[in-house]
Amino acid sequence: MNALLVSAILGVLLMLSSVFIKNKSSIHTLALVGLAVLFVLNLAEINGWLLFEIDLKGMLRFDRYALVMNAIMLASLFFYLLLSGRSMEKVGPHYADYLALLFFICAGLFMVTGYTSLLILFLGIEVISIPLYILTGSDKRNLKSNEAALKYFLLGSFSTGLLLLGIAFFYGARGNFSATVAVDPTVVGSSLQLASLLLLLFAMSFKVSVAPFHFWTPDVYDGAPTVFTSFMATIVKVALFAAFVRLFEDTFSLQFSTWQPWVAGFAVLTLLIGNLTAVFQQSVKRMLAYSSIAQAGFMLLAVYAINGDSKEGLLLYAASYSLATIGIFAVLSHLQDYTFEGFNGLAKKQPVVAASLAIFFLSLAGIPLTGGFLAKLFMIKAALVYQPWVAIFAVIMAVVAVFYYFRVIQAMYFRTADQASFPEFPKHFPTLLLVTALLLVLLGVFPETILGLLYF
Repeated sequence: MNALLVSAILGVLLMLSSVFIKNKSSIHTLALVGLAVLFVLNLAEINGWLLFEIDLKGMLRFDRYALVMNAIMLASLFFYLLLSGRSMEKVGPHYADYLALLFFICAGLFMVTGYTSLLILFLGIEVISIPLYILTGSDKRNLKSNEAALKYFLLGSFSTGLLLLGIAFFYGARGNFSATVAVDPTVVGSSLQLASLLLLLFAMSFKVSVAPFHFWTPDVYDGAPTVFTSFMATIVKVALFAAFVRLFEDTFSLQFSTWQPWVAGFAVLTLLIGNLTAVFQQSVKRMLAYSSIAQAGFMLLAVYAINGDSKEGLLLYAASYSLATIGIFAVLSHLQDYTFEGFNGLAKKQPVVAASLAIFFLSLAGIPLTGGFLAKLFMIKAALVYQPWVAIFAVIMAVVAVFYYFRVIQAMYFRTADQASFPEFPKHFPTLLLVTALLLVLLGVFPETILGLLYF
């Protein structure tokens, strides 16, 4: 709760800062300091210290799991602003407004990880979605950005309609909006409850780009400004997955046998479509869009299993996937050529950047000694408890993913650059990129760095 309130206040301050602060470096520094304050407040709440004591009327509950997830998101957002914060200046003149929108989205992220009422879930998703529509269309000179924003808004509004209809049926079945387990057998077996379950499943699947509700993702991710695509594909996605898990663990746990086959089918379909389509892409940015769909298939295994391994795996996935994807998109935002050929010979021109990118792609592929390997291992282990064939299929798809991730590594190290030179990266950018990559290795070797926060 500390971080939620302060995040909203910081959003307002940053929105007003452009009136009083003309230096964009100062605004960027203010945002980084604000994130550091949010992170400290969140850690304080993990240890039982509250800045504000507010009666939440049972609508929000920040348990230890939610607070650890919030800490991961804040740390990822801090690295996002370090690596890509100044790239927002290229999008348009409203730099402070972009940062303010990110802090408002943060407030929504905290709402969806800590809700105990479906009304708060709905409000949190809308607080996230509306600023994202604006950020997607923020490059007004680019027709692809305008098209992506319109498509995202229209399809997002449709999925919100499904979400509201599901919540309405939920109220009809239970008489309240409390996201708790219903023990009344007349409620558990009612048709309204089943309709609510399916509608909420479909709406949440759309929000996290799970097949067959993924069709908006490639065009929106490809059309949005690159600097905002990385935020949408990482921090926002893992927060919504945390909400997804909480919904089906706390609210629909007694209907486990009803919804688990649906989730298994969605996970298999998402892994298949995401990976096979990514293989044939010629643009690295579009490949990463389909890759994010495939990664959503792995994260969906946390909903499919909902056990200790899957929830721990989701935390590792949130950290490793977010850091790796943020690092890759930070490099992409400085390049003009998004094709695989655009990375030819990068290792000779920028060895530190190329080495960092290699670690990012190895983590996304799930290669040992990276955080991505342990994250996928936890998910596969969790799925083995129920249906071994789902876990085996996930392993096969992980092998397929190695192919298209290694295409970039091959271009960087084993091909000659066709262009005269790569753009000059900012002075400290390679060092920050390498630190981010080393954090992924640290997660792969010492996962207790994150998991220990759950228990100690």
